[in-house]
Amino acid sequence: MEYSEMLINRIKDLCRQRGGITIHRLAKMSSLRQSTLDNIIRGNTKDPRVSTLHRIALGFNMTLTEFLDFPELNDYAFDEDEEESQSAAVLKYHKKTENSASDTVLP
Repeated sequence: MEYSEMLINRIKDLCRQRGGITIHRLAKMSSLRQSTLDNIIRGNTKDPRVSTLHRIALGFNMTLTEFLDFPELNDYAFDEDEEESQSAAVLKYHKKTENSASDTVLP
């Protein structure tokens, strides 16, 4: 099973477990465009951004860690090229969130 298929199944499973949440409803709960979720579910987006996955997790009232903690993904072996791409995306996301956090002015 491909990485993108595992994410599709995870989203669909969580929607069913949470009382049959529709993709439209999940998009609203996640503050994402429905087209973004549609593209993931249809397999058009094979490698969604970490920030998108984070928003989906929040829509399910989960942390990103909880969202990504399921047996199929835990047992998945990435190819070297695929792994480098994923690592780069995670590092870019963390750097972006660190920069925006340091720009925040607290009262």
